[in-house]
Amino acid sequence: MTDSNAQGVLVVGEIEHGAPSAATLELLAAGRALLRKLPGEHLSAVLAGERAADAAARAIAAGVDIVYTIEADADVASHPDALVAAGLEAAKAASPRIVLGPRTVLGREVLPRLAFRLGTALAQDCTALDLDDQRRLTVTRPIYGGAIQATVTCLSTPSVAAVRPKAYDAEVADSGRAGTVVPLTLDLASTVRARLVERVTRPVEGKRLEDARVIVSGGRGLGGPEPFKKLEELAGLLHGTVGASRAAVDAGWVPAAMQVGLTGKTVTPDVYIAVGISGASQHMAGCGSAKTIVAINKDPNATIFKHAHYGVAGDWQKVLPAFMDQLHELLR
Repeated sequence: MTDSNAQGVLVVGEIEHGAPSAATLELLAAGRALLRKLPGEHLSAVLAGERAADAAARAIAAGVDIVYTIEADADVASHPDALVAAGLEAAKAASPRIVLGPRTVLGREVLPRLAFRLGTALAQDCTALDLDDQRRLTVTRPIYGGAIQATVTCLSTPSVAAVRPKAYDAEVADSGRAGTVVPLTLDLASTVRARLVERVTRPVEGKRLEDARVIVSGGRGLGGPEPFKKLEELAGLLHGTVGASRAAVDAGWVPAAMQVGLTGKTVTPDVYIAVGISGASQHMAGCGSAKTIVAINKDPNATIFKHAHYGVAGDWQKVLPAFMDQLHELLR
């Protein structure tokens, strides 16, 4: 779908509880940042699901100029087939220069298929977006398990990028903004080729890893499951949540849902505190884009110190209590 007249940015969004998801709002901020180098062009979004009209109003307040909406049952709209069809229909209407989508569990399935349908390539797991002097999309993305940050220029139109959640901060909503809502006539149920048999929802206590601004993670160096209670106490003081390395999960100390890394969750918190974690490339692939990494490890030669912004070489059983005592003092 190469179009020399393509312009603007299209965000393929997701709806949660009648509003754009957190990852979608972050993408809208990314789109507005790109448009500062594309004067006269606009930001559009496609939102499919229940209460799409309500979600459209929130999207306009967040900076969207044109919202393409498709009302559909939530179970239908959360299927990859449906979002691919919705994204394709919106792309036909908008003729975008750039298409952005979140690299969420759903987005990982939708964006590659959408890029194929558009006859273009996909830049995966992007942590930063920019434009070169020819107004081509350039992206920064980790490669080799996060050991290297690569800058890639997208040569095809539209350029499609899957952006890592938390790579951008959502902008403050402006309820006074004006925008256009364009309902699209598309039977999403007819596009779904798989049947939903059952939906199992696992209750989540506290913040999700993907949403947390502060994460305290433990690894093999903790020696067992009991020390994770101490990490939970620290995370509570910092209004964060607890993660773990694969070694801790494989040992059965904590559930797999807490795993951060190449085969676990990819997170981008403001602060990532790694306690007793060696810093293997597989783990750093999941947390290497954190804004600040703090490492506590008794081995001064541990790989984690090469990635950490701040590090303490010492026994966590001595370092952590002292750190928490200082936090208690500060929080009084």
